[in-house]
Amino acid sequence: MRIYDVAMTHMLDTDDFFIHRVQQSCARLGLNFFLVEPLWVESFLHQFVLGKMWCRVLINMHSEHHQPQDIFHRVVRMVSEKGGIVIDPPDISISAFDKAWLHPKLIAAGIFVPHSVILSSDQTSTYKLTDQEREMIGLPFVIKPSMGYGRKGVILEASAETELARSASAWPNPHYLLQKRIIPKTIGEDPAYFRVFYVFGKTWITWWNCFTDQYREVTPYEKETHHLQKLEQIVTTIAQVSRMNFFSTEVAIDSAETFIAIDYVNDQCHLLTQSSDPRRGVPDRIVREIAEALVEASSRLIQVTKGRG
Repeated sequence: MRIYDVAMTHMLDTDDFFIHRVQQSCARLGLNFFLVEPLWVESFLHQFVLGKMWCRVLINMHSEHHQPQDIFHRVVRMVSEKGGIVIDPPDISISAFDKAWLHPKLIAAGIFVPHSVILSSDQTSTYKLTDQEREMIGLPFVIKPSMGYGRKGVILEASAETELARSASAWPNPHYLLQKRIIPKTIGEDPAYFRVFYVFGKTWITWWNCFTDQYREVTPYEKETHHLQKLEQIVTTIAQVSRMNFFSTEVAIDSAETFIAIDYVNDQCHLLTQSSDPRRGVPDRIVREIAEALVEASSRLIQVTKGRG
């Protein structure tokens, strides 16, 4: 049997910087590595099923949670079922991915989230908002599939519940959220909108312009002046509630100075670098440090597993 310490699923839909940093970090720590890319994924799964290949840790950078037959999802499931450690485990990831499931739990944990009406898919063609619900979510409001990503099926300026049909047609889902539209206040020239990355207790805060998709790092001065330490508290609480170890979250500050979690858990983070794409890439330093943190966490998990053995 060929055993890899660390394997990683990846669609190669970004530049190679992140992949290379993971490989280099594995080499530095003496861990062997296999990249489960589209060219090799069928063979990897086949060899795994036959018992000819195994990995101790799988870093999941691509699988379709909502498609059980997706080849990468099957790989993640197989590794988990065969006793490998998946970052993050499929059952935990799927629950955290579901905004309808996570939304009330975050409220209970004291996280501010947009006022929302959560509907099941069989209500999308018949549901009528009550007067109280209309007042709560306002106009226009946002419609989101509960297990959507990449803005698929999202309607940012809905004016009536009849627009649910358009969202459902674009992205069929078990549940849909009708949410109050949150307008971030402006700090200097930037909307007060942030993406915070979380890896096994470590956090990285970035400004993320929700209108242009552009990132920039938060400076120590900005963190102190605008009390952005609170973002670390928010993402840590989300990690505790969701039980996720690797994800990002989006948080806005509104005109009332309230920190509001907008998109709760984005796992399989898209780590295109800024040097490759200045318009929408993540700062290179952060991508490098995330890669290093993931491999260091993998090494610790392997050592714990060997200790138990």
